[in-house]
Amino acid sequence: MRCAKVMGAALLALGLAAAPAAADSSPGPSAAKEARSAKGGTSFRTATEIEQEQEITASASAGDYLYWSFPADAEQRPTVRATVELPEAHAAQTWRVDVYDGLRRRQACQWGAQTRTAAPGTSSVELACVLRTVRAWAEPWANDPLPGTYYVRLTAVGLPTSDLGMPVGTGLRVESKDVGGPAAVDGSLSEPLVPGVSMKSGDGGEDPERNAVLSAIEPEDGWSSGWWSDRWVWTGIGAVLAALAGIGGYALTRGSGRPSRVPPGA
Repeated sequence: MRCAKVMGAALLALGLAAAPAAADSSPGPSAAKEARSAKGGTSFRTATEIEQEQEITASASAGDYLYWSFPADAEQRPTVRATVELPEAHAAQTWRVDVYDGLRRRQACQWGAQTRTAAPGTSSVELACVLRTVRAWAEPWANDPLPGTYYVRLTAVGLPTSDLGMPVGTGLRVESKDVGGPAAVDGSLSEPLVPGVSMKSGDGGEDPERNAVLSAIEPEDGWSSGWWSDRWVWTGIGAVLAALAGIGGYALTRGSGRPSRVPPGA
C-alpha cells in the first residue's frame, strides 16, 4: 500500500512538472504580419532586412540581382518561397533563388524548386528552398547553417537580351519550422553571425561607430542561448521514471520484513 501511495505521488508530481512544458511546446496562434513592400538590395551589404512570416512584395527589372536578409535562430528550419510575376510577352526565362548564411556561404536546399524556367507567355514562376536545420554550434570545417543573418538572392539566369530591363513583380516569404530538441547540440556560438558583430564584440576603441551593430533584425523572442531545448524535459521525465522503477523493484524484492526470532515449534 505504501509503495502504491509513493508511486502515485511521484506520478502526480511528474504530471505537474510535464504539464507546463507541454503547454509551452504547443504552437500558439501567431499574429499575422501585414504584407509590405520591400525592394531588394543590389548586394550583400545593401540587402533589405525583412522579418519571417511576412509577405514581401517589390517591383524590379529583369536582369537585376535582388537581395533580402532575415534572421534565423538555432533549431529552426527556414523555408524561402519566391514568386516572380512576368510580363505578358517574354522569351523563356530561368529564375533562381539562392540562400547564404552569415558567413556568406551558399547553403544547399534540402528540397524545393530552387531553379525554374518560365516558358514564353507564362505569367509567373514560383521558387522554393527548404534549408537544413540551423545548428547552435558546428565544427570550423563544417558547412552547417549557424544562427544569424541569412541572405536571399533572387535573379534571372541566362536572360535573353530582348528581356533585359523588363518590369517584373516579385513576392517573397520566409517561414521556419521549430525542430526543437532533436536538433540540439552541446554548444553554442558566443555571438550570432550578423553583420557588424565583429566590431561590436572586438576591443572597439573610442570611435562609437565601430561599436554599432549593422544589422537590426533578430528573432521576435531574441537570440537563444543555445543550452535550453525540450530534450531537458524528456531527460527529467526519464530520470523520474527510473526512480519509480527503482522504488517498485525494491518494494517487490524486500519481502515481508524481518524474520521472526521465535524458533519454529516453540
